[in-house]
Amino acid sequence: MDDDRGPELREAGSANDVAQADSGGTGRPVTGRAGEVFDTTRAVSDIETLLAADLPTSGATISEGDPATGEWTGTRGAGFRIIPLWESDALTGVYGADWNQAEDAAEANLALVVRESDHRWGPHRKVSMRVPLFRHQARAPLPALFQALADLDCFGDLTVWGPTATGGRWIAVSVNQCDGDAPMIMTAVVSRAPIIELSE
Repeated sequence: MDDDRGPELREAGSANDVAQADSGGTGRPVTGRAGEVFDTTRAVSDIETLLAADLPTSGATISEGDPATGEWTGTRGAGFRIIPLWESDALTGVYGADWNQAEDAAEANLALVVRESDHRWGPHRKVSMRVPLFRHQARAPLPALFQALADLDCFGDLTVWGPTATGGRWIAVSVNQCDGDAPMIMTAVVSRAPIIELSE
């Protein structure tokens, strides 16, 4: 796979900068999906496209962002890819019942993707991000995929399928908020290695 780095590519150490894109407290977009209306069919189609894509066999983890805005468009690393599927409206100044409603809407969107994905890849399982969060806070080592998710502040628990018929690959989706007033973000992961819960 071509691993040349254009101006839109960054090392994983600055993936956090790409993902957050000045969103904390500013209401600015975080991902290249900002402003798109959620569509279950499109989201699942994007996962299927990701499932069929080439996965790097080695090399550093790289996050891709729009060179003009810094909005995150994807991350790739040895054996995996991560992409945004959807981004909610900005949550700056949203509190109480309105914030709960926004969170519920994001979870409902995720549930629609999970239900449709179950039809394609069978029953899902849950993988908690609690251990990766604690390890990240302690600056302890993480497997490359979990490190990439941590660097992107994607700590939403993963809904996982695998191994799939497509080369035995694994799929995961999640939704979470990366910081403060940032929008809710739904992400998809495809991995060559099993996506399983990390031990304490």
